[in-house]
Amino acid sequence: MKSFNEIKKNLKKDFSSLKKIRVAVVGDSSTQFLTQSLRGYAYEEGYDFEIYEADFDQIERQIFDTSSSLYEFKPEFVIIFQGTQKLIKKFYKVDKSNATTFSEEHIKTVENFYFTLTNNLKTKVIYFNFSEINDNVFGNFSTKVEQSFTYQLRKINFELMNLSIRNKNFFTMDYCAISSMFGKQKSFDSKIYYITDMVLSLDVLPWVAKNITDIISAISGKFKKCLILDLDNTMWGGIIGDDGIENIQIGDLGIGKAFTELQLWIKQLKERGIILAVCSKNNESTAKEPFEKHPDMVLSLNDIAVFVANWDNKADNIRYIQSVLNIGFDSMVFLDDNPFERNMVRTHVPDVLVPELPEDPSLYLEHLLELNLFETASFSEEDGDRTKQYQEEAGRVVAQKSFTNEDDFLADLNMISEVKGFNKFNAPRVAQLSQRSNQFNLRTVRYTEDDIEKLSSSKEHASLSFTLKDKFGDNGLISVIILLKQKDTMFIDTWLMSCRVLKRGMENFTLNTIIKIARENGFSTICGEYIPTSKNAMVQDHYARLGFVEENSKWYLNVSNYQEKKCFITANY
Repeated sequence: MKSFNEIKKNLKKDFSSLKKIRVAVVGDSSTQFLTQSLRGYAYEEGYDFEIYEADFDQIERQIFDTSSSLYEFKPEFVIIFQGTQKLIKKFYKVDKSNATTFSEEHIKTVENFYFTLTNNLKTKVIYFNFSEINDNVFGNFSTKVEQSFTYQLRKINFELMNLSIRNKNFFTMDYCAISSMFGKQKSFDSKIYYITDMVLSLDVLPWVAKNITDIISAISGKFKKCLILDLDNTMWGGIIGDDGIENIQIGDLGIGKAFTELQLWIKQLKERGIILAVCSKNNESTAKEPFEKHPDMVLSLNDIAVFVANWDNKADNIRYIQSVLNIGFDSMVFLDDNPFERNMVRTHVPDVLVPELPEDPSLYLEHLLELNLFETASFSEEDGDRTKQYQEEAGRVVAQKSFTNEDDFLADLNMISEVKGFNKFNAPRVAQLSQRSNQFNLRTVRYTEDDIEKLSSSKEHASLSFTLKDKFGDNGLISVIILLKQKDTMFIDTWLMSCRVLKRGMENFTLNTIIKIARENGFSTICGEYIPTSKNAMVQDHYARLGFVEENSKWYLNVSNYQEKKCFITANY
């Protein structure tokens, strides 16, 4: 991680080509250096954070006065920082007979911040939780006394998580974890605080900026989806081809314990929906042997979506993995103990993130945890099935080779799509697709669960979700349509689709369904729009291919003249 002074130098650089995001920062202590760190770090990640910084300690006035300059700025994200130092002062002023409700009152205030902001702005709220301060009034006994500050502080942090669960546009920035990582002496300088009222130390600011940027980036659709693993001296100690299966280091003894715990973490990432791939210089049968036979291996071959082991260079093998998974290189992380291999990949596949692993394997996991590589803004039950879905896709690729006619192959798949509106059951996955889909996404509008729930009951919108399953397996929810009703026209606000189901005729099936909805509701025209991004060039001709006619940068289709397009997908409404 670069220092505060290093990322501050970015402020002098050219931001003109970067994606602009409006961010407001309000705090109860000095936030000048926080905003500098945030803007400087965002540059590293390809963002231009246009920042509005409220005056010192003006949180309530800025939020509750809807005529304030905060509302004039119309931020896409509002960051609220309230430090533990101010919190403890408020606690000391509370009548101790009411001390047990201190945490409840604070959560009510934060919830009022959230509802006031989101009822008057289309914005997301990022709220810092609190670093720990033990005032030692009760010592260790404070955990038994509800009237203690320690008890109330921890209860606030716990209730902030529940607040995040209840309100989908409310996100907690886990400053408590960051300050614990640094320790109080490095994250807070009492001398500077008393002179300048600055709570966050210069040492901790880049990490705070990184974590805020991670949250905003994930909500905006930029995050890591795939972890590519080297094997020898990365997943186990030793070289399987030289040492043999009985001599590699893994298990509960010595340095083998470090590799086991690393695999346990990777296994949890896979369960969360991160795609795992292997890229190893090895004979394939030798590389697979520990996965198949070693009793202490945590990962199995079933956890790996793409397994590549050969003697080709790793940059080419990563390109192959990318072609199979059909995701962007910037969605990938590559772990390798060898500095030469790391630099090779950085040079030839620069969009892939390659962490600089420590020389000592015992430090691998702790280092990776600190980097927070896999931030997400959503989670759904389907995430755990992602590896299985990519393995099933490999079966489709093999089966397709046995057909000379594409229509015969598509008909043989026996595809069925369930078409539904948005509801409380599919809202998490719909929101996740809107946040994650970059390539097949016509307008690239991002929605949270809260947004999706509001759209599901909107009379001005029609919403459609599509699943797809075939004889090889179930792809789950793979496409989302949001239609805005405009007089006699239905405007396609959102059309996105998972790239895993390309070339199956899903585009035709989806348009047939849109036309059906339009006819049933008396609309005569469908209007679409393509907004180009750095990643969605694959759909720039989407509407033209489907027969839409361009006029003033929009695309129009006459409902009455439409002839249903050929597809081999059976609808299940």
